[in-house]
Amino acid sequence: MKNFSYVLNIFVLVLLMGQYTCAQNPYTTYSASLPTRVDGQPMPSLAPMLERVTPAVVNIFTHTQVPESPLMLDPFFRHFFGVPNSAPKRETQSLGSGVIIDIRKGYVLTNFHVIDKADEISITLLDGRQLKAKLLGADSETDVALLQVPAIDLVALPLADSEQLRVGDFVVAIGNPFGLGQTVTSGIISALGRSGLGIEGYEDFIQTDASINPGNSGGALVNLRGELVGINTAILAPSGGNIGIGFAIPMNMAKQVIDHLVDYGEVRRGTLGFRVQDLNPELAEAFNLNIQKGAVIVAIEKGSPSEKAGFQLADVITEINGKKINSASDARNRVGLLRVGDTAHVTFLRRSQLHHLNAKVVTASLVEGRVINTYLEGLVLKDSKQGIVVEDVEQRSFAWTVGFRKKDRIIGFNRRKIKNIKDLKLRMSRRSAPFTIQVMRKNELYSILLQ
Repeated sequence: MKNFSYVLNIFVLVLLMGQYTCAQNPYTTYSASLPTRVDGQPMPSLAPMLERVTPAVVNIFTHTQVPESPLMLDPFFRHFFGVPNSAPKRETQSLGSGVIIDIRKGYVLTNFHVIDKADEISITLLDGRQLKAKLLGADSETDVALLQVPAIDLVALPLADSEQLRVGDFVVAIGNPFGLGQTVTSGIISALGRSGLGIEGYEDFIQTDASINPGNSGGALVNLRGELVGINTAILAPSGGNIGIGFAIPMNMAKQVIDHLVDYGEVRRGTLGFRVQDLNPELAEAFNLNIQKGAVIVAIEKGSPSEKAGFQLADVITEINGKKINSASDARNRVGLLRVGDTAHVTFLRRSQLHHLNAKVVTASLVEGRVINTYLEGLVLKDSKQGIVVEDVEQRSFAWTVGFRKKDRIIGFNRRKIKNIKDLKLRMSRRSAPFTIQVMRKNELYSILLQ
């Protein structure tokens, strides 16, 4: 056991003695200082790396004005009781974390849910300075938001290539749990590419056992070189506390979102016009394939780039723009973060033969309900002059269970008229469940409860 401990100490010491990139000057390198000694033996320490990294992680405070009662949000209630729109409000506060990623422009990366509905946002630096922050843009589907603060004496983190991560890599989580102040925890990467959790619209999480608790959201997940590999976003625990299962948004996904937010203030997603499902062992056997992972095309929109490019039903997508596709979620993530006008280079199998096709991303005419809100999982929607048309409903999905049917026309949200998909998405992002959706079906009005 003593020999094992000695070897482990030497291994960690070698990692710590590697060169680290300075956040302010990527061309300057530093070596970690020697750790302290106990009884003449060197002890490994993350302190040298953390001394450089922690000034880039900030605490985020938000202030929001909300009505005294949730009933005040209902215009019918206000009208019936004669309550003015300027009804009394109370102030709520929330805490979170963020990471400075650009010292020249003052960019701070955090989670969408940290700043959602906030009227005022401020950050506190490690040195105690408090700065007002401006929201540059946010994306609820990936839970990413970009803030800007005055670029005065800031420290930023270098961004890592999260594609290079491996299960077992050491990582450190830094944030502001429970409002205690900056806190550091360590662990390893437990899994990569986690999806299907229902936390966000686009999921490709890093899973870690580094302790992540409420308030850590938006904080940094860094490697032992002090590079930002992910943004802490969620925990999986019945009690809301840490049980060793935390999730972070990988940096490569966050980078793509940041590009959209800087240019447009939002993510302008496009489509290739196909729908996919996971390749499972039964389909792989039926198609006589020697692979077990991929995304099977199950529907192609008429007149879409996919149809024009020559895709067919049952094609099995294995790569998009050189990145492996292991599931339907992978395919949606890759396409969903491309810009309108970009070209997708798609590799796929058709009757066991490998093929390549290019298709240009266009503005989506069909929108999957899950992109709007997880409560609409299973719907395929399309804008029309008569409202939002339900083009399809996946049977046994949540949307099917609560009562949505094909050809329904969505005309209202919480008994207020809505114009289009964008309007519905905005309304749902501003409220918490339960919701009511008003639909027209064969000239009859129905109200569907989502809770």
